[in-house]
Amino acid sequence: MEPTLKDHLQALEESHLKIDVRKNSTKLAELLADTFFEIGSSGYRYDKKDCLETGVVLTEMSLHNYEIHLLASDVVLATYFIVDRTRSRNTFRSSIWKVIDDRWQLYFHQGTITPLLLREVLAETGKQNPL
Repeated sequence: MEPTLKDHLQALEESHLKIDVRKNSTKLAELLADTFFEIGSSGYRYDKKDCLETGVVLTEMSLHNYEIHLLASDVVLATYFIVDRTRSRNTFRSSIWKVIDDRWQLYFHQGTITPLLLREVLAETGKQNPL
């Protein structure tokens, strides 16, 4: 069975969270569109050059409640919840993925720190805590 678009994008999103990918500028460059930009949970704006030259935060994170919203046939908004074990904080995240050069690339990303716990977010959606 071929993976769904949601499965494919979630796998890309999860790879973007992995420390080995975040440390590897070649792998990171493949995921990020040339015009990529981010509004970090810090409130600062970053672009692809910043991510590749300065690096991205290396923390142990897990992704939950991944959902996609088709904006166009080649543009998807993804929303999800992150538990950051390293920094002991949680964030709501959104990403825009676009098909560029015949492959999905991360075009935009934003993170917003929340005081909500995973169990509270899962209770709102009726999902069970996998942990």
